[in-house]
Amino acid sequence: MATTINYYTPEGLQKLKDDLQDLKIRGRAKAAEDLREARDKGDLSENAEYDAAKDAQGLLELKISKLEEVLGNARLIDETNMDFSKVLIMSKVKLKNLKNNMVLDYTLVAEEEANLAAGKISVKSPIGKGLLGKSAGDTAEITVPAGKLQFEILEISR
Repeated sequence: MATTINYYTPEGLQKLKDDLQDLKIRGRAKAAEDLREARDKGDLSENAEYDAAKDAQGLLELKISKLEEVLGNARLIDETNMDFSKVLIMSKVKLKNLKNNMVLDYTLVAEEEANLAAGKISVKSPIGKGLLGKSAGDTAEITVPAGKLQFEILEISR
């Protein structure tokens, strides 16, 4: 299986590290406590609560393992050599929807940092993919589940 390198802002990378630390400390402690409580309830062969606690512990360890893998393949974005004239990860893009003339502001971020309410869209989303490499003044035609959209790129900043 090929590893996927993902690029993160310092804040996004720190959040991943904090989430992993929280799962390892508080998540594991809670899982151990749940197992201890279930074990105290008697016969383990017919104890559904114990089985559920073991399953939850297994899922927690899987989540920790996946997060460690993501962190192992994470790279910090180095903006020193980036071309600021084109849409790249971490670009702040002002767009105009050519169908309804609505102006939108988005920041392109890694998939795990995406938050539409905060105006952060993933570079792997249809809109993110459609904007990558474009310059101010370009028109991007993007296919989304609702159909085709056309955006004029008004401005690119960092």
